[in-house]
Amino acid sequence: MSAMALELKSLGVSFGGFKAVDGVSLQVAEGELRVLLGANGAGKTTLMDLVSGKTRSSEGRVELYGADVTNWPEYRVARAGIGRKFQIPSVFRELSVRQNLCVAATREPSIVRNLRWGFDRQDETRVDEILALTGLESVQQRQAADLSHGHTQWLELGLLIAQRPKVILLDEPTAGMTQAETRKTAQILKALRGRHTILVVEHDMAFVRDIAERITVLHLGRVLAEGSVAEIERDPRVRQAYLGSHGIASPC
Repeated sequence: MSAMALELKSLGVSFGGFKAVDGVSLQVAEGELRVLLGANGAGKTTLMDLVSGKTRSSEGRVELYGADVTNWPEYRVARAGIGRKFQIPSVFRELSVRQNLCVAATREPSIVRNLRWGFDRQDETRVDEILALTGLESVQQRQAADLSHGHTQWLELGLLIAQRPKVILLDEPTAGMTQAETRKTAQILKALRGRHTILVVEHDMAFVRDIAERITVLHLGRVLAEGSVAEIERDPRVRQAYLGSHGIASPC
């Protein structure tokens, strides 16, 4: 049986008397790729904020491999092993793709020192693996500022992977992407499945069908349903609250 990488226990937060997240309990096993679904206002992004330490919870616990990391500052949560990618990419625009990844892969905190003295062979090998995984090999010498939207998103995902997080949080990773870029992103995430524990918030239903092993549906800050794609599609509560009559669309 797989270890439990991330566990939320009755997690909640209120803003001015409004419960944005209301007693959410969730278990994500090591190596699992879990998708969070829900309409706007369901509490998905707020839940990610609670897990990553961006927002302090009013109740409940966040556990990483059994260790309580509830309400830790963001930097401590990140150091503990929870990495998060936001909708808007954040990369070193003045550096090349490869330099970006080298800086993320090394354990030396000084960027200037890294660029001046170079990187060790172990880090370089790690970067080669990430370039291959993300399909960025052909643009590795290009300055990050000159990348397309899709390439920039894959670079930021690569930066996250390079830091060796135990759990990866992805907030709408296909936002603004073309169909081709979305399909490639699905391929990348499926390649990461099993090697990394991943929690994804996404609205693109074709993408969800392509990558999802297990889906958790949030509604009004609570867990409405949980299961496989087929189970979620059949659930009448989910259809009424979110999916409507069409279910989860097939991928293009």
